[in-house]
Amino acid sequence: MTPRLFVLETSDGQIFSVNPDGSDKKVIVTGCPMPDGIVVDAGAGHIYWTNMGEFKQNDGSIERVGLDGKNRTIIVPKGDTFTPKQLKLDLRNGKIYWCDREGMRVMRCNLDGSTVETLVDTSGGDARPGHDATKWCVGIAVDTDRGQMYWTQKGSDNAGAGRILRANIETPTGENAANRSDVEVLYEGLPEPIDLELNIAKRLIYWTDRGDPPRGNTVNRAPMDAAPKERPSPDILFTHLMEGIGIAVDYANGRMFVTDLAGSIYCVKMDGSGEKLPVLTHQGNLTGVAYAELPNRS
Repeated sequence: MTPRLFVLETSDGQIFSVNPDGSDKKVIVTGCPMPDGIVVDAGAGHIYWTNMGEFKQNDGSIERVGLDGKNRTIIVPKGDTFTPKQLKLDLRNGKIYWCDREGMRVMRCNLDGSTVETLVDTSGGDARPGHDATKWCVGIAVDTDRGQMYWTQKGSDNAGAGRILRANIETPTGENAANRSDVEVLYEGLPEPIDLELNIAKRLIYWTDRGDPPRGNTVNRAPMDAAPKERPSPDILFTHLMEGIGIAVDYANGRMFVTDLAGSIYCVKMDGSGEKLPVLTHQGNLTGVAYAELPNRS
């Protein structure tokens, strides 16, 4: 298998890939309107990503393309999601999950883009695009085994109102997206939590935070399942990012890759030990990042 990183760069609206050491940079797709979240289905040879579009317009979309940049396809067209952010694949059940920021929603569809659903509606009746940043849903992660989803609501810039929440994937019987009894607030009072990853084996949440120091511009870790009164403060694993956004995990090698809006990709150990090593710098404005093990070419 060949490891590769797939990275979104918003200033030029492109997807590029590199080796984990930063070598062999290849531009795969251009002309993406404010790309933000990215995932790779290595088995099927597909890259999926979100386009935020214009933040005040209902013109977000989700696209798919081959690993070679061919067969680019819009699977969730403009008008079906407002400002899609991080996304995740549930290949077991054939679903895509994502957060819709100004749309104030957690959403889902089939891998081909059909059956778009709103799972959580945080708007409280506010019109879209939402202006209350505490209702903005940004990062998402899915625990398929337990049937749960996690997401961030970032709050206003550096307001200390960011939260991480959890709910069941399936809406409780008799309830709807705007009125769910199973939503838990796991962590609150965070600077600006953005993208999420889960370490299911060790029951840990990892996330980036783009707020101001000392708690912002960081990579953080916290337990997934501690009782409300026993939840410790999150561990800050790494600091001094320049508006940290994307995070991707290489579980086999115990490392994470993190991007920031200053154009850097860093490699860091999942336990927080050691240095944060720059993979690439000065690459424009970087948002989402995905790590994938690709089949070797014959």
